Amino acid sequence: MADRVLFVCHANLCRSPMAEYLARRLLADRPVEVASAGTDAIDGLAMHPYAMEVATENGADPATFRTRGLRPEYLVEATLVLTATRRQRSVCTALTPGALHRTFTLRQFGRLAAAAEPPADSADDPLRAAIAAAAQARGRLQPAAPDEDDLRDPIGGTAADFRRCAEEIERSLRPLAALIGAAG
Repeated sequence: MADRVLFVCHANLCRSPMAEYLARRLLADRPVEVASAGTDAIDGLAMHPYAMEVATENGADPATFRTRGLRPEYLVEATLVLTATRRQRSVCTALTPGALHRTFTLRQFGRLAAAAEPPADSADDPLRAAIAAAAQARGRLQPAAPDEDDLRDPIGGTAADFRRCAEEIERSLRPLAALIGAAG
């Protein structure tokens, strides 16, 4: 089974699907699968129209996307779990305690990955090498203010709010893509 990054937000309508599509583009040449789910999602809904707009602007075709509620097996199957907020990170680790050391908020992991030393060539498993490098960086960084870990929910906002959220997601994903590239 390929390594998998799972993105988790509240309803799987906005943040996690945008992260899924942005990661799919950023990691296209890497041996990593991406998926998303929501802690309180209703299965089978289409992505929010503004999130669809953002995904389309980034070269994706989100027409077939459907929301998924978070299930323990998604967490077990994931090599890395990236959540939109600290609350969702807590839900994930309460649901599957074994996922604790590979579950981060997206913004937290982006900071850690940006501060990480590039891992030695680990072509066999570049995602796991990137996770280990980011985890080692944790001890070198000052703790961030709690709200710096949360990705603001654009629901109820404008299309511009969704674009700003997508930009923040991409800023947080770029260091992960760079670490995986250095490892593989």
